[in-house]
Amino acid sequence: MMLGITITVFDSSMSNVALPAISRSLDIPASQSVWVVLAYSLTVVGCLLPLSALAERIGFRLMFGLGLAVFLAASTSAALSSTMTHLVVSRVGQGLGSAMLMCLFGGILRNTYPLSQLSVGISLNAFTVGIMAVVGPTLGAMLLQWFSWQAIFLVNIPLGLLAYLGLHFLPDIPRRSGPFDWTACALSAVLFALALYGLETLGRDAVQAMLCLLVAALIAWALVRRSWGQAAPIVPVDLLRIRSIGYSVAASAFFFAAQMAAFVALPFYFKAVYEASYAQVGLYLGAWAIGGALMAPVSAYMSARFPVAILCALGSIVMILGLVGVIFANGDNVVAWLLVCMFFAGVGFGFFQTPNNRAMLGGIPRHRSGAAGGMQATTRVFGQGMGTAFVGVAFQLGSAYGPVVGVSVAISCATVALAVNVIRHFDPTPDARF
Repeated sequence: MMLGITITVFDSSMSNVALPAISRSLDIPASQSVWVVLAYSLTVVGCLLPLSALAERIGFRLMFGLGLAVFLAASTSAALSSTMTHLVVSRVGQGLGSAMLMCLFGGILRNTYPLSQLSVGISLNAFTVGIMAVVGPTLGAMLLQWFSWQAIFLVNIPLGLLAYLGLHFLPDIPRRSGPFDWTACALSAVLFALALYGLETLGRDAVQAMLCLLVAALIAWALVRRSWGQAAPIVPVDLLRIRSIGYSVAASAFFFAAQMAAFVALPFYFKAVYEASYAQVGLYLGAWAIGGALMAPVSAYMSARFPVAILCALGSIVMILGLVGVIFANGDNVVAWLLVCMFFAGVGFGFFQTPNNRAMLGGIPRHRSGAAGGMQATTRVFGQGMGTAFVGVAFQLGSAYGPVVGVSVAISCATVALAVNVIRHFDPTPDARF
């Protein structure tokens, strides 16, 4: 499973680094090269929930094997691409393969670890993601320095083949029987893809974005009505009605929005305000990832001993203070100050993840573990899309103020996550239903 996590994180981070090289090689404007990332993201967010429901019926092991096969075939196709159309189609295939893997991670954790040890598995997951988030862009930059951009897609092939060796170690999870709701599956895919596309285009074309969001809202209304009475709906409204899970999903969405808003805005902020070099920008972002990775085992230990709302609120506060410190950094030791602030922002991020994910996955019955994994992954990807969209709108204010407003957006999203956890802490019936 860790190799599956590695290739999905690698692919996402390295493709972002390669956009300028792809733009030059294929002789396309930068605005078109964004579709290399957008095609992948839209496919992932649209397919996660339907695939998680399908995995409950065909089995996690079969879905994992099929996901690896699709991802490896699409990676090979992407490496052989010579036109933008070919590359975008290949990225859609990679997004489908990634979704087939990502929708399983939460469910595999829920069925591998007993509830008392679930935080250990979640922290190991978070640690792996944190380390790969540092290694991925660095490895991508090195490959681009020595080879063409196609090399970043070839790296996936040996990693995927290694992942196949561990396929038989995945736990045997009982399959769900019964009919599959293909209509809800299609509606769910269109809903999340439209919503994410609307958010992504909010800063460039407000009319088109609002139209997409309006249609997505209508589809959401129809989908909730369709799913309300079902025992195991594609969109897990039965799980979201459990207050502890609803709080976890809401807090996670805004916290991941804060993280992505920070990661999009901070490189521009460091360049504009502190005249940082590209190496320094990478160092600052690396400090965040290291802080998050180091905090993962600590938060795992504490999440079994302290209330989730308190731990997540503390994580939000530490992340907010770290970002505020970045804004007010000055003096002769500004580089050291920024490294410390980014490290503590990462510490807050890592401190939040494990207890919140434990509350999300631990409160779900094992027979709904597939839906839990899809819900967790969808929340993360959609939250990151929100953060990117909010910063895009901030940048429309102009290059002089955009980065500052972008960092402020990250702080605001983290503050909303903090507010959700304050409400969760004072809710007298956290295990009741909405």
